[in-house]
Amino acid sequence: MAVADAPISILVVDDEEPIRNALKKFLTQQGYDVVTAGSGDEAIRALQRQKISVVLLDVRMPGRSGIDLVPQIVELEPSIAILMLTAVNDATTAALCMQRGAMDYLTKPIDLSDLARAIVRAIRRRDTLIEQANLNQWLKEEVAVRTAELRRERAKLERLSVATLEALVNALEAKDPFNRGHSARVADLGAMIASEMGLTDEQVELIRMAGRLHDIGKIGIREEILAKEGPLTTEEYEQVKQHVVIGSQILAPLSHLGDIIAFVRSHHERWDGQGYPDRLNHEGIPLGARILGAAEIYDALTTSRPYQEKMPPDVAIERMRDLADSVLDPAVYKALEAAVRRRQTLVYLDDART
Repeated sequence: MAVADAPISILVVDDEEPIRNALKKFLTQQGYDVVTAGSGDEAIRALQRQKISVVLLDVRMPGRSGIDLVPQIVELEPSIAILMLTAVNDATTAALCMQRGAMDYLTKPIDLSDLARAIVRAIRRRDTLIEQANLNQWLKEEVAVRTAELRRERAKLERLSVATLEALVNALEAKDPFNRGHSARVADLGAMIASEMGLTDEQVELIRMAGRLHDIGKIGIREEILAKEGPLTTEEYEQVKQHVVIGSQILAPLSHLGDIIAFVRSHHERWDGQGYPDRLNHEGIPLGARILGAAEIYDALTTSRPYQEKMPPDVAIERMRDLADSVLDPAVYKALEAAVRRRQTLVYLDDART
């Protein structure tokens, strides 16, 4: 006997009233809460009004037949248990209903003890399906939560790895008073040039990050060469040129850096193909590398060095004009010029306000 704290609701759908009444009487005695419907339309309305666990559904009815009704019922209540009531010669049709979502079928005249057992089986199967669905939903939510946690942890580790590398660059630059803050300045100017060229916010930030890391490879160059005040020998210069390769190798394991690695490797390439390490030219040089190359030259000209006085921004821009179309991408030079002019205007306005 299927009695629970809250009686299980059964919907009996049959166009013959005596059958409906007989089934309702028997199932009520079994402890079920029974609702009846004489047509498909009545059945749909009943399902829309209240929660139904089991449907006893006649295959052949005027209007909407049982075979048409099964998918509609399943759509309304996916976890419902549907048992088809059919004449012997409708067994094939009943089997088709099961393919559409019914759980079982009983042939008329219906043996009430068989009906009772079939309903118990259907309810147990329904409960199992609900438990599986709940478990699957829980697993799906748990996987989503764990995936989000892993993504956050990975992002945290990625930020930490970049911050560690930036700290190494800062420590390296701190040893040379003429080079201190170089990477930060190149990063900021590179981002300004990128914005001037209409790049997306994401691309701008990639170039900013690449600027902060572009000289990481100098860690692999002997300190006495980096600190040398006079001109470098040919051998020493060849060693210095390796810093772009060393830098890309240091960053290579950090796959999340993506294009940044290429920007670091290629920021000393020239528009005319005479740069290093790969002698790339024109658009073959990654745009981020072209931008950082221009920003680095500008910073070198506008920063004091042991062998030269720093140039005012407008003088440096004019000097670099001669490099456009040979060392520099002309479009990048144009964006650099506009960015520097804008920055100088802002500085002038700030000074005027004070």
